[in-house]
Amino acid sequence: METFDWKQLINPEFYIAMEIGGVSVGLYVVLFIVFAETGLFAGFFLPGDSLLFLAGIYSRELIENLFHVESDFGNVALLSTMVAVAGIIGNMVGYWFGSKSGWYLYKKEDSFWWKKKYLEQSRVFFEKYGGKAIIIARFMPILRTFAPIIAGIVKMDKKRFMFYNILSSFLWAFGLIMAGHYLYGLFLTKFDIDLKKHIEIIILIIVAITTIPLVLKFLKGNKEEAPKEEQ
Repeated sequence: METFDWKQLINPEFYIAMEIGGVSVGLYVVLFIVFAETGLFAGFFLPGDSLLFLAGIYSRELIENLFHVESDFGNVALLSTMVAVAGIIGNMVGYWFGSKSGWYLYKKEDSFWWKKKYLEQSRVFFEKYGGKAIIIARFMPILRTFAPIIAGIVKMDKKRFMFYNILSSFLWAFGLIMAGHYLYGLFLTKFDIDLKKHIEIIILIIVAITTIPLVLKFLKGNKEEAPKEEQ
């Protein structure tokens, strides 16, 4: 019996190629992960940005088991729309959870799956950027998990929240999936480079791009707090 490697849980290609009983369930898994990243506050560890980029590369394989779409653009647009809807629903659940029981998260003790600092970082981020935080957070790991929860906690106007929720979901889904799909075609036709053979490098680049701003913000915060601690 083949031993399961837990490292696969942070590998987006593992989810896209997932099969149950010989049937591909990659599309369902992708949609669930997008929902879980914002609808379930424990989903912050899931591979969101890199998953969508790779979903664009494997868009035909993901869609063909459910729908037969002749148009290449139609295929990618359908996948992007489904992902955007999953993101919208996830944010709605996060907002509802924050408005109903956000106080519980502030009292919850830290664990492997949960760190209160993530919630606090999201709160500060949300207070600084307001409604725009919903859009910006979509493209940033961890923050996109807690932004809708914070919006619910601070009782952000529902109509305003839904506007930013829908806008951010479509920008995020279409942006990353389209980028993955068309960059794959560009590199293959112009440079004869198959991006499917360089998935590890792609994942590392995307992780670096999305996490560097968070690391810099964290380091900046530590420098600002240092003088206060010395006084």
